Amino acid sequence: MATAATLPVVGAGARDLLRRTGTPAPVLAVVALLLVPGGGGAQGGTGGTGTVADAASGLLVLICLVRVVRGGARPLTRTAAVVLGLPVLGICLAAITSNDPASSLPGVARYVQVFVLVPAAVLLTVRDRRDFAVVAWALVGLALLQGAVGVAQYLTGTGASYQGEDIRAVGTFGATDVMGMATVVSYGLVVVTGIALGSGPGRARTAALVCAGLLFPPLVLSFSRGAWIATAVACALQLLLAGARRAVRVGLAAGALGVVLVGGLGIGSDLVEERVASITRVTAAPDQSVTDRYTMWAAAGEMWRAEPLTGVGLKGFPQYRDAHASVALSSGSDTAGAGAAFQRQPLLSPHNMYLLVLSEQGLVGLLALAGSWAALLVGALRRRGGFGPGSGAGADCALVATGLLVWQFTDFFYADIGGPSTVLMSVVLGLAAWWSLVGARRA
Repeated sequence: MATAATLPVVGAGARDLLRRTGTPAPVLAVVALLLVPGGGGAQGGTGGTGTVADAASGLLVLICLVRVVRGGARPLTRTAAVVLGLPVLGICLAAITSNDPASSLPGVARYVQVFVLVPAAVLLTVRDRRDFAVVAWALVGLALLQGAVGVAQYLTGTGASYQGEDIRAVGTFGATDVMGMATVVSYGLVVVTGIALGSGPGRARTAALVCAGLLFPPLVLSFSRGAWIATAVACALQLLLAGARRAVRVGLAAGALGVVLVGGLGIGSDLVEERVASITRVTAAPDQSVTDRYTMWAAAGEMWRAEPLTGVGLKGFPQYRDAHASVALSSGSDTAGAGAAFQRQPLLSPHNMYLLVLSEQGLVGLLALAGSWAALLVGALRRRGGFGPGSGAGADCALVATGLLVWQFTDFFYADIGGPSTVLMSVVLGLAAWWSLVGARRA
């Protein structure tokens, strides 16, 4: 039975379910609409807008604004307002100092949407730990559905193209956003890991463990090295926070599960082994995708050195890329499969969020955005009583919020914003922000 210190499995009767989902319903709509196939692509940077989930996020912000106006009270504490609003400083400064301010305006709207408005709206919509649980389990539900589609794609050969075969699990996101399903499944896996570690014995822990076992195969079959690394880092930190002895036990169990699924059952074993091995060859013998990434990282660094304080301007990376990139950069990446014809996907961002911000917004923009994120992570970690199941109310929330933030900030070393899944990142940041800035004090 769920206790006060446990994220409950959502649903204690139809009436309670309707009452509980009523307030966070706009947030749940954003999550659910990410099941709608296509739309937006994965252009990177500030591209990839225009999905139905983005429209729902705009409606979420509007609903939240109406509630705030009708309430008549100050919606955020001073600390929360500063932490969430800090990125606006670098965004606006980069737009004003851009060589083409008009072309930077869409970038301003996109950055403010995903890093300020939607996270703030989610924070204001979540009222307590039960609302937190509703949204957290909604993320798990989305991950299970997308993961099921991805596994079916691998088994039937209808996924995105990978090494000449249409086997890469991408869910409903399509071949142009191969990171979409991997991101969603990773979020779900981090959430259930936090719930299982922070909850006492009962339905919540059992459900979380079952979901973790179901989410592991689609994460493997995504063949996403960045998602694998970020998930391993986030879950390892969650384990350490929950206790060193437990970390060893769970680590051994997870390793055994991986051996059974990949080695024993042969789930993409050869391809997975080759993909894992490629992580250690990124400097000795990098493939073309890694070479392109290194080249774009170097180009981003050159742009920053040209404009160290304010960068080249929002959405400026594609415009200045060729002037700063070496001849090692290819013309684009090949995408095919999952119902899409072959096409060349242009390389419009460095695939590193920190370098993207540094090149387009300069040192001021990076310090503002990274400062906001660091404050959220510190707030998630600064809770009294520890993180284990016997640590008092909110241990599960703390592990979920900390894990999601660490996953995102690790993944930003290999990816940036762009594509339909970007709006889900905003929801995740808002959920973690609620715990960091509001929930921890209440618990």
